[in-house]
Amino acid sequence: QLPLVESGGGLVQPGGSLRLSCQASGFTLEDSNIGWFRQAPGKAREGVSCIGSTDDRMFYADSVKGRFTISRDSARNTVYLQMNNLKPEDTGLYYCASERDWTVEKMCLMTHPPEWYDHWGQGTQVTVSS
Repeated sequence: QLPLVESGGGLVQPGGSLRLSCQASGFTLEDSNIGWFRQAPGKAREGVSCIGSTDDRMFYADSVKGRFTISRDSARNTVYLQMNNLKPEDTGLYYCASERDWTVEKMCLMTHPPEWYDHWGQGTQVTVSS
């Protein structure tokens, strides 16, 4: 089993909503900082939202503040990203990742290269188009 598996992506019209799920296997999500990242064609991967392991501190990119909400369900070992009022510029491949040593700000701002993170999922595609 892969350590992280994303689901919930799809095609949605502008203004619509999606909820992404990131389920962990083989480790406890509560023990790690978990983040959502996205990558659009021809663009670099960017952090969208991250949640801390010990204090549930949350970080949101400016572009999604007020529209996206990250949450964790410890019983299901799953982290969610609720995305409302979606815009065409939210289109991309969405990944979740885990790591245990940084602040959520450093995790989401990708101050370290992707290979330094503990785990990455394979991604789920989100397309916002009319």
